Amino acid sequence: MEARAISKYQRISVKKANRILELIRGRNAKEALNILYFLPKPRHKVPILKALKSAIANAIYKSGKARLKEEDLYVKEARVTPGPMLKRWQAGPMGRAMMIRRRTSHIYITVATKEEKEE
Repeated sequence: MEARAISKYQRISVKKANRILELIRGRNAKEALNILYFLPKPRHKVPILKALKSAIANAIYKSGKARLKEEDLYVKEARVTPGPMLKRWQAGPMGRAMMIRRRTSHIYITVATKEEKEE
């Protein structure tokens, strides 16, 4: 069984999000949660942590009477794609305007049961 969560328009660049997602790809869901809890990057880990918790909750809800637990799940897919950029202007040298790009990203996390991993 498989469940996913999507977190869109998060104010984190794709490179920074991908560095965090590399730590949890393919891991046990409980282990991935622990990694994110103790990661020393609070601003960057919060949207990823929320998406992971949502994916786990979606899997448990989707299983119904199967009584699925966090220990039975693993992170099957964790990827990030670029979202729209917020473009702002800042004063530059010699009276010029310099554009500041505030990057956003879409975070996709898929969790699956361990039986699917073995097949």
